[in-house]
Amino acid sequence: MNVNPSIFKAYDIRGIYPTDLNEQAAYLIGRAFVTFLGIEKVVVGRDMRLSGPSMFKEVTRGITEQGADVIDIGMVSTDQYYFACQKLGLPGIMVTASHNPKEYNGFKMVKKMPYLLSGDAGIQDLRQLVENENFPEPKRQGQITQQDFKNEFIEKVLSIIDIKAIKPLKVIVDTGNGMVGPILKEVYQRLPIQLIGLYLDPDGRLPNHGLDPLQAENRAELQARVKSEGAAIGFAFDGDGDRFFAIDDRGEFISGDFLTAIMGQYLLEKYPKSKILYDVRASWAVVDLITAVGGTPLMERVGHAFIKQRMAKEDALYAGEVTGHYYFKDFFFADSGIIPSLILMEMISKKGKKMSEILAPLEAKYFISGEINSKVADTKAVMQKLAEVYKDGEQHTMDGISVSYPTWHFNVRGSNTEPLIRLNLEAKTREEMERKRDEVLAVIRG
Repeated sequence: MNVNPSIFKAYDIRGIYPTDLNEQAAYLIGRAFVTFLGIEKVVVGRDMRLSGPSMFKEVTRGITEQGADVIDIGMVSTDQYYFACQKLGLPGIMVTASHNPKEYNGFKMVKKMPYLLSGDAGIQDLRQLVENENFPEPKRQGQITQQDFKNEFIEKVLSIIDIKAIKPLKVIVDTGNGMVGPILKEVYQRLPIQLIGLYLDPDGRLPNHGLDPLQAENRAELQARVKSEGAAIGFAFDGDGDRFFAIDDRGEFISGDFLTAIMGQYLLEKYPKSKILYDVRASWAVVDLITAVGGTPLMERVGHAFIKQRMAKEDALYAGEVTGHYYFKDFFFADSGIIPSLILMEMISKKGKKMSEILAPLEAKYFISGEINSKVADTKAVMQKLAEVYKDGEQHTMDGISVSYPTWHFNVRGSNTEPLIRLNLEAKTREEMERKRDEVLAVIRG
């Protein structure tokens, strides 16, 4: 079958429905998944997208016709799906396009928790199987059965925090009509939290705003509400609930670097001397806060497939990516949106401080550009130019190019999903950050 090869991404399969990714492709992907892994049972869940029911129907038809059984876990968030895969010890397919716009769909595929199929490990093999339609004769016809893990999932995420420590906080949560609302309500019902919810009902039409809270317009209303209603904190989640974002009591967006740093330091109070992973883009704040309390910070490439693998290998306690993925040893080295929301509520309850007070020392010392995207014709040429211009700095190429000087540093890497390169830069003063940001951008865009 002629499928658009660009749907086979670094960490998943994703494309616009029905032009790039349709029911026929879903059916073949189901067959290819069973063939490639040589398996007899697969966990399958889906998100709220309008194309979800038909894509679910066809991917499961492919799985069962290729001779494997399907455990249908229904419409769930991605962290619920990871939980089911772990609980059953099975591979899985989640029908989701995460935070992409509503016209997209896709598949996140677990080989065996916490290992995912990625571009380096399995996704290109699936592509070849789909293109050649070369499947062995199945030995049997698989069956579909339903299973519900909701209550076990709720018990699991609540077991990670000290429920008794949580004080009666006013919390505003925006799930953007994605998958987190229903499960979040049930988790928070067990806590002394005054929950004000925005767009908690899953709705694939996305009538209110987009699914990526990193885009300022998608969190503007939440920021305004936190401030106007005097909430302790605000939380936002992406469409499938594996990414998490927070708004402080001033209505200010908290960078993923700072969240990684403060949650890492807080978790080290409970589990001293642990290893904590961070990605190549992160602020110096992460390394500084983790080493200050005797933890071991470890740098890793961007991307959940790499982070999970490295966490399992190192037996790391926790990992954070600046784009809102937070991973926990207590959650099988997987990422979850709900767990960091619980940890932050526990932290502000126990410390008796406002979120803005916890952040103040970091804001006075670390000045971050945030991720800035540029469209370029030739990624490789830009990388070579940066390496040449900044050859007097300390360089490494774990993921893109990172260059470090005593008072500032940056990382530039290509996007895995778009023809963009992304700059993250930090300096020890705001003036230097802005000056160096503009200087590096001029090199990139020149």
